Amino acid sequence: MKKLVVLSGAGISAESGISTFRDAGGLWDKYPVEQVATPEGYAANPELVTRFYNGLRKKLLTVRPNRAHEIVAELEQYFDVTVVTQNVDNLHERAGSKHIIHLHGELTKVTSSYDPNNPKYIKELKPEDFEVKIGDKAQDGSQLRPFIVWFGEAVPEIETAIQYVQQADIFVIIGTSLNVYPAAGLLHYAPQEAAVYLIDPKEVRVNSAHPVHVIQKGASEGMEILKELIIKEAGEK
Repeated sequence: MKKLVVLSGAGISAESGISTFRDAGGLWDKYPVEQVATPEGYAANPELVTRFYNGLRKKLLTVRPNRAHEIVAELEQYFDVTVVTQNVDNLHERAGSKHIIHLHGELTKVTSSYDPNNPKYIKELKPEDFEVKIGDKAQDGSQLRPFIVWFGEAVPEIETAIQYVQQADIFVIIGTSLNVYPAAGLLHYAPQEAAVYLIDPKEVRVNSAHPVHVIQKGASEGMEILKELIIKEAGEK
């Protein structure tokens, strides 16, 4: 079975109604990144940051996976699929994808403020517990913080993602501007013989010697086209 790796970004979740950070009217317009997505911002005002992520979690309860998420999951019938996502939502999981690498953490999880990447302290929240309060403690006695990789923090899962991309027969990039590193650098690890597709309604500048098949459509429409294309190609070989 061919190995298919999907790199997904904010554009795939935008169709479900989750604000992207970078577009006009996105979340960064309401809160400066320094306040809500850096260790320094959290140290300066943990209450504001905790409230911000509580709000994002509540938003998750009002949105559903869209057709693009569903198609990514459906492709598991034909390919060995790994999803590498820059998104912190759980829409890929809810659509049925089985193997997901979250580069930037997971909104539905909290962890220790002292030792955020220690698996002992990472905890999945049930929807009824989405409201984290100041004073809620991790097992090591520290304040619970979002299990999110903030700007300026290491991306622990990037090495795992690289290993999967290096083995890909097909590499699909969807809904990401390829501006956020280290995720944007994953394209450079795709094997030369791998087929690479990029789905985005806007023009994306791709800085790579690797030939990239661009499908200039929104996430759901683009995934419909891609599914037909790669299943047909797989059947012809």
